[in-house]
Amino acid sequence: MIQTLRTAFAGLAGRHGLGVAIFVGIAIFLWVLVLIVLPQLSMLDFSFRHNLPPPEIGGPNDVYTLENYRYFLFGRDAGLNSLDIGVLFRTVLAALFVTLIDIALCYPIAFILAHSAKGVAVRLMVIGLIVPFWVNEILRAFAFRVLFGSTGLINSVGMGMGLWDAPLDFIRADVALYAGLTYAYILLMVFPIYNAVEALDRNQIEAARDMGASWWRVHWRVVLPVAKPGIASGATMVFMLTAGALAAPQILGGPSNLWFTQLIYQWFNEAGDWPRGAAYATILLMVCLSFVLMTMRVFKVSIGAIGR
Repeated sequence: MIQTLRTAFAGLAGRHGLGVAIFVGIAIFLWVLVLIVLPQLSMLDFSFRHNLPPPEIGGPNDVYTLENYRYFLFGRDAGLNSLDIGVLFRTVLAALFVTLIDIALCYPIAFILAHSAKGVAVRLMVIGLIVPFWVNEILRAFAFRVLFGSTGLINSVGMGMGLWDAPLDFIRADVALYAGLTYAYILLMVFPIYNAVEALDRNQIEAARDMGASWWRVHWRVVLPVAKPGIASGATMVFMLTAGALAAPQILGGPSNLWFTQLIYQWFNEAGDWPRGAAYATILLMVCLSFVLMTMRVFKVSIGAIGR
């Protein structure tokens, strides 16, 4: 790791000068320290504290405890806290589902952008992907709620075509939620895969086709090995942002749907129990980091390959 940083610093200094390399190095160090490391350490410290009134903070009762983590596992009683554990499991499962949908949608789009579309078609596709994201995320979530509502466009078209007789409740079935989350982070999947696939020599694809390989075999043997770092990078970002989403689940989620981030929000803001909220946030962070490590293992890529 240190050797990699030294190589990167030397390369930056060689291209842009020592002054620029020092400035970039200091800026990145401060960014990581102030915005990532220190907040996470503070949250971790909070998670091992009791929820005390302000006058007692720093006093004899302000000691470290595992109570907040015990509560996540067992709740107020001795039995298993199946509610909170179930919410975490459903959140992770939903985030994984959204990630897989994004991979399935974005891989062909990225391949077409990199090797099939030319000239004006590429620019139009990129504009078509980017322009909708000029709209605020919350407004897009409400637009999906209108689109999937009982009187929305999808129900109107479906009933008009005779596909179903009564309005379908896409909100309660979480169809709107999954669609909104899939769309919300689609760019974070498209462009990492595009950057990876673009580096592939077109002659390799043509050579495989000339040798009689079918399209699925060309992609499996030639394209996917090159695209793996991009897929892993996109999957990491989409999963972590989906698991940590708050606005979309609140707007698009059904009445019986509860996201783990909503539990964290409730502990912090409604219950005023910052230590327990910090413990729940730490648990979610650990789960997301475990997913990153699992993704690296499944795709057999290093953290350096994901970061490219």
